[in-house]
Amino acid sequence: MSEYKRAATRTTLRAGVKLSHPDVGELDLFTGNISDTGAYILTDDNGPVKVGEIVSVQVTGMGGGDAPVVKMRVVRSDAKGVGLEFVTD
Repeated sequence: MSEYKRAATRTTLRAGVKLSHPDVGELDLFTGNISDTGAYILTDDNGPVKVGEIVSVQVTGMGGGDAPVVKMRVVRSDAKGVGLEFVTD
């Protein structure tokens, strides 16, 4: 049995997000889950961006105004999406 423990608990959440990157433009996607340290974004392929790249992410469809745009780093990519961690300056 694995002793691996995540730094933060994941919460399954399907929320609309806009992912922006100079090489891919703006993509309207959905989260698969979120945590205090990041999010998993569903892309249905090996991801539009590479591990290590910085992207901008904004939650969409919240009503009442625009959500903040946050910087995130791609930390993993698989057949269903990309794992992102928040970048703190």
